[in-house]
Amino acid sequence: MHGSRREDDEHSTLEPDLRSKAFPRVILSLAIVGLMVGLMIGRLTTPEERVLEQVTVVQDGLDLWFNEEPKLHGENVEGTVAVVFEAQGKAQRGQLTMQGKPVGWRLQKSEEGLVLTVVAARPLRGEWNATKEAGRWRVQVRLHE
Repeated sequence: MHGSRREDDEHSTLEPDLRSKAFPRVILSLAIVGLMVGLMIGRLTTPEERVLEQVTVVQDGLDLWFNEEPKLHGENVEGTVAVVFEAQGKAQRGQLTMQGKPVGWRLQKSEEGLVLTVVAARPLRGEWNATKEAGRWRVQVRLHE
């Protein structure tokens, strides 16, 4: 029983493996290809992110331009106007004039998306609607006392 010579199958050396060495490689290759195809299909079916592209100050309100239709929820709360957009974008702030008086607006990021808050020294009410124009979505926020 010394050495690795075969002597009537009574030795400590393992018998040669008759299975193909390529089988584990084939299984691994199939798994990798399946993963890559799944990732490509997932990438193609994922909807595009909603992004705020531009904020324009107009007479008595704001126009907000998005690449996709934003889901929004707005309220008139104690003289201020608050609108929440399910979209991505950068924080901004500014002022507009309504009937010769200043009105401040601020766009902030939150857990729900973007929050537009409009405040003035007097109570405000707001109305908003979304329309599709030239492949983009415009949300018009109109203010009145």
